[in-house]
Amino acid sequence: MYKLIAIDVDDTLINDDKQVTPGTKRALELAVQQGVTVTLATGRMYASAHNIALQTGLNVPLITYQGSLVKNVMDGEVLYERAVPRDAALKLLRYCDEHNIHLQLYIDDKLYAREENQKLIDYANLSRIPYFIEPDFDRLLASPSTKMLMIDEPDRLDRVAEELKELLGSEVHITKSKPHFLEVTHYEGTKGSALRHLAEHFGCSLEETIGIGDSWNDHDLIETAGLGVAMGNAVDSLKTIADYVTESNNDEGVRHVIEKFILNRDSAN
Repeated sequence: MYKLIAIDVDDTLINDDKQVTPGTKRALELAVQQGVTVTLATGRMYASAHNIALQTGLNVPLITYQGSLVKNVMDGEVLYERAVPRDAALKLLRYCDEHNIHLQLYIDDKLYAREENQKLIDYANLSRIPYFIEPDFDRLLASPSTKMLMIDEPDRLDRVAEELKELLGSEVHITKSKPHFLEVTHYEGTKGSALRHLAEHFGCSLEETIGIGDSWNDHDLIETAGLGVAMGNAVDSLKTIADYVTESNNDEGVRHVIEKFILNRDSAN
């Protein structure tokens, strides 16, 4: 029944050790052998998601930057791309300046910050990607920014998100990927929009798709997919809207979904 699966990466596909388990990797291989297209859907930049895809051995388009960039693993072909509108990007830059909020830009699949600090270092270590220091963000924003990310305390970012919705309006999508990360993309730069594009690209209906995730930025994916799956470790708001709740990322929740809904068997221990 299902022909396309989109799987979030952090706290979904990979466990807390940042690994794809052998059992999950084998389940992915079996799904592909049955003609199912498996893709990753992540807020990570392409370079970071590409490293995860290599762990799985998948040769598929990757949904990255929350859905702002869909790009093939092997040949690098871009299938879908959206950037933060320039006016909104400049407004966000001024807002962060006025409120002393750490801001990162993503341009041409490179991570930029205006200064090196612990927030940047910790983020880069988590994503396992390099970063570049460029004090002049106005100059950088002459080029399209795929994503803009703020790092701060969770409660403060909740307040910031509400203020930015009024400031930036409907031309952007604002979401959290983790409690300390608030991300801004084009309004069509979402996992759900990317899934719709890929379903059309591969000639299947949305009813024939599965979306699996754990966090706030997976809401659009879960609502768009024919079968929306929340991980056992997902935030409560995602579990509420999901069609199915699987095991946690440390208990091979993705493997369980594939075996139950694709391979039509109960998960084996």
